[in-house]
Amino acid sequence: MDRAHHRPRKRFGQHFLADLAVIDAIVRAIAPRPGQAMVEIGPGLAALTQPLVERTGRLTVIELDRDLAARLRQHPLLDVVESDVLKVDFTALAARLGNPRLRIVGNLPYNISTPILFHLLAHVDSVEDQHFMLQKEVVDRMVAEPCTADYGRLSVMLQWRYEMEDVLPVPPTAFDPPPKVDSAVVRMVPRPSPAPVDAAGLSELVQVAFSQRRKLLRHTLGKWLERKAFGGTFDLQRRAEEVPVAEYLALAGSVASGVPADGAA
Repeated sequence: MDRAHHRPRKRFGQHFLADLAVIDAIVRAIAPRPGQAMVEIGPGLAALTQPLVERTGRLTVIELDRDLAARLRQHPLLDVVESDVLKVDFTALAARLGNPRLRIVGNLPYNISTPILFHLLAHVDSVEDQHFMLQKEVVDRMVAEPCTADYGRLSVMLQWRYEMEDVLPVPPTAFDPPPKVDSAVVRMVPRPSPAPVDAAGLSELVQVAFSQRRKLLRHTLGKWLERKAFGGTFDLQRRAEEVPVAEYLALAGSVASGVPADGAA
C-alpha cells in the first residue's frame, strides 16, 4: 500500500518494514505454503502481507489502526480483523478458520511486544509456529541461557512452551521510520510435550525469583516457599539466573502437588 498517504502513528508503535531484501529473507524463513491457516499481526502497509498471501492464497490479518484496516479490506484475499491483538481469542479464531493450529507472523509493536507474547502463550495449543519481528533485546531475553544477564522471567516462561531460535538480525535502516533499536526475527515452535505445570503458578514463582535478581534466592523465593508450606528441598543458595528452566518447572510442579521435586538439593 502507498506509504505516502499514511503517517506512522506513535501511539501504535508503527515502524513500517521497507527493505525488500529483508522482507524476502523473512518470507523464506517463514516458508508459507498454499492453504495454510496463517495470521499476520500488525500488517501495516502490507509489505510482508503481499508476499505471504501470494504464497498461501488467503491470509487473516489483525490490524488496530482503522485507517489501515479499511485499506486492507480492499484486498480480495485478506480477512481483516480490526482489533487490539490483546483482545483476540486465537483459539476461537483457529476454530473459525477450520484449522486446529495457526501459523502466526508479524512485526509486533515494540511497546507491547511482551504482553502480546504472554497473551499468545495462553493460546499455544492452537499454534503451529510463530515468526515475529521484535526488538533485538527482547529476542535475546527470549532465547537466553542460564547464568547470563539476559536470562529472566521471559526466558523461563517462553522456553517452557516453545523451542526458539533467533533467525535473522534486522537493522533500523530496514524500517520507515527507522526505530532507535536493532531488531531481530525469532522463530517459536511449541514443544510437543511440555512439562505439565500450571501457567499461573509458574509465572508467580518465576516472578518472585527474579524480583531481586542480585540477591540469593533464600531472600525471595525462600520466603515465598515458606508461605506455600513447601515441604521439599531446593537449593536457595543461588541467584535466580543460575537456575535452569527444568528446575523451575520441577519446583512449580512440586509446589502445586505437594510432592518434593526430583533432583532438588
